[in-house]
Amino acid sequence: TRKRIGAGQVVLFHVTANADWSTLPLSGLFVTMLERLSVSTRMSGISAEDLAGTVWTADQVLTAFGEIEYAGTLPGVAGERLAEGAPGPDMPPGLYAGEDRRIALNVAGPDTTLSAFAWPSDVPVLGLQVVDDTPLQGLFLSAALLALMIDVLATLWLSGRLSGGRAAATLLALAIALGAVPEAQAQEDADIDKILAAASEVTLAYIVTGDPSLDRVSEAGLRGLSNVLFRRTSIEPAQPVAVDLELDELSVYPFLYWPVTVDQPRPSSDAYARLNRYLRGGGLILFDTRDANTSAFGGTSPHGRKLQELALPLDVPPLEPIPSDHVLTRTFYLLQDFPGRHISRDVWVEAAPADAERIEGMPFRNLNDNVTPVVIGGNDWASAWATDVSGVPMYPVGRGFAGEQQREIAYRFGVNLIMHVLTGNYKSDQVHVPALLDRLGQ
Repeated sequence: TRKRIGAGQVVLFHVTANADWSTLPLSGLFVTMLERLSVSTRMSGISAEDLAGTVWTADQVLTAFGEIEYAGTLPGVAGERLAEGAPGPDMPPGLYAGEDRRIALNVAGPDTTLSAFAWPSDVPVLGLQVVDDTPLQGLFLSAALLALMIDVLATLWLSGRLSGGRAAATLLALAIALGAVPEAQAQEDADIDKILAAASEVTLAYIVTGDPSLDRVSEAGLRGLSNVLFRRTSIEPAQPVAVDLELDELSVYPFLYWPVTVDQPRPSSDAYARLNRYLRGGGLILFDTRDANTSAFGGTSPHGRKLQELALPLDVPPLEPIPSDHVLTRTFYLLQDFPGRHISRDVWVEAAPADAERIEGMPFRNLNDNVTPVVIGGNDWASAWATDVSGVPMYPVGRGFAGEQQREIAYRFGVNLIMHVLTGNYKSDQVHVPALLDRLGQ
């Protein structure tokens, strides 16, 4: 508990100094709590007179990217300057130590108002997304070949074997040809390398939406799911890749994650033709509207209407909510719910055949061996799966322990989904083994 007294405060930890009531005083957490209290001093309570004649040394500073790092050998700051509370090039925000005290110099105060900065028209504004490298080997090769041809033509010209008009026409034709062929060849080689890399390993892919921030979430989500598959199953996925529906070959990817955005452009007819071939060939697309926290599937949400527009040209079979005996509930883990960052039971898969019947003595129906071509929901699975390069979850899920349990179930759903893509209804076949052996015996 805390009580403000004058310009300060009194904080009481309701435990004894020993472990009679709690082991908190013996833990490292207690030390951390005390450290946070020691640096919670606000600049508003310190005047220039209090700091006059003192020198403060930066211990930790805040970088322009919001990261805390050690100050190194930064020069000391006069107490009068520190009391001003205005960070600058000579005094970056951070923690400053002097004598037996530490003072936190914040970037903004309680009265600071944030507003968008209006940049001049002649100042280019760039985002933080990483720009792909531009390959230059094709250009250098073209320049070398062009120089060689110019040398050959110059030699022929000096020897009198070419007329002026014929030489100019020949040189122009060669320049055009040499400028186009290497670039096309380089692009074709890059596409072939990407296809071979995806075909040699299990590779999870996500569809590019045109929103860089959302695409980064998709990549991080599939990276986290791939790491879980690697640790818990015999599947060893490669790094996830981005797929452009207009350009890339889809058949080498067993699984596509498609986050739906309201502003996402509709693919071309050629792209839909490739998508339909992909679905007929055994691929699976997970459509994620990411709006289960605000609306139910099938409603009139903008994301739901966009999903209907995007899926209209696809050869999607009849759908039904995942039944309790669907193979997705048991391909690796036994599941009853399929949460992501949001929780909703409205997850849809290919409907079972109308004549599917339960075999006597078996807990599940005798379904076909096909993999459902689509799974549709709005639970924002990528955000629940997403991890950074160190394996740390990037986005919060739920609250406290219940939230981490929800994230774990989301991972298990992802594992079941990929196992279903790769093994079909193998688990159902195993359940039916006694009946199959009995029939073989007959």
